[in-house]
Amino acid sequence: MCANSSEEQNTDIVSCAWETSDPEYMAYHDEHWGRPVLDSQELFAKLCLDGQQAGLSWLTILRKQANYERAFHQFEPQKIVQMTDDDVTRLMQDKGIVRNKLKIKSIIKNAHAFIEIEKNIPFNAYLWQFTNFKIIQNQCKSSAEVAITTSESDAMAKALKKAGFSFVGSTICYAFMQAVGMVNDHLVSCPSYSRLANERSEFEKRLSALQSIC
Repeated sequence: MCANSSEEQNTDIVSCAWETSDPEYMAYHDEHWGRPVLDSQELFAKLCLDGQQAGLSWLTILRKQANYERAFHQFEPQKIVQMTDDDVTRLMQDKGIVRNKLKIKSIIKNAHAFIEIEKNIPFNAYLWQFTNFKIIQNQCKSSAEVAITTSESDAMAKALKKAGFSFVGSTICYAFMQAVGMVNDHLVSCPSYSRLANERSEFEKRLSALQSIC
C-alpha cells in the first residue's frame, strides 16, 4: 500500500497504471476520476453505478452510463423510489443497461436508503465523514501500491449495508472513494496527481463548511 502525504510530488510525467488507449476511458480519467464530488445526487449516482460494475469492467458501465441515467430518472432518488415491479420487468428488456434483476432492484433499494439517511444527515456529509471530511492524499508510484480496500472503505461498506444499500462491498466502496476524490490514487507520476493535490485545500474548505452544519 502506498503512503499518504499532503505534499506535492515532482516526478516525470507518465500515465496512470490503469489507463488504456480507449479514448472514452482516457477522457474519464482526465476529466472525472479522482475529482472531488460534493453534490449528494451525483455521489448517489456514482455509488449506484459502481455497484453495477460488480463482476464487470468499469468501461462497460461507463459506456452505458447515459442509458442508466435515462432508465433511472437521472438518478433522482425521489423519482426512483416510485418505480415498481413493472418497471423492473421493463428494464430487464433494456439492452442499454446490465440486465441483472438484482442490480436493477438494488438501485431502487438504494434510493429508499438514501431518503432515509437524508432524514438525519445530508448524504454528502454521510459519505465524507468516513474520511473525516478530508481528501486522503496517497503517494502511489505503481499500480501494485494502490489499495483495493482500506479501513475507511470497510467502515463505509458496513454502514451503507446497515442503512439498506446493496452492492456496496468494501472493494466497490473503495473504487467509489477513488472516483469521487475522497482518495487521490492517481500515480504520483500522473499529471492529474499534482493538479488535484493543488486543488485539495480549496475543496477541503467546502468540506469543513459541510462538517460544521452536521
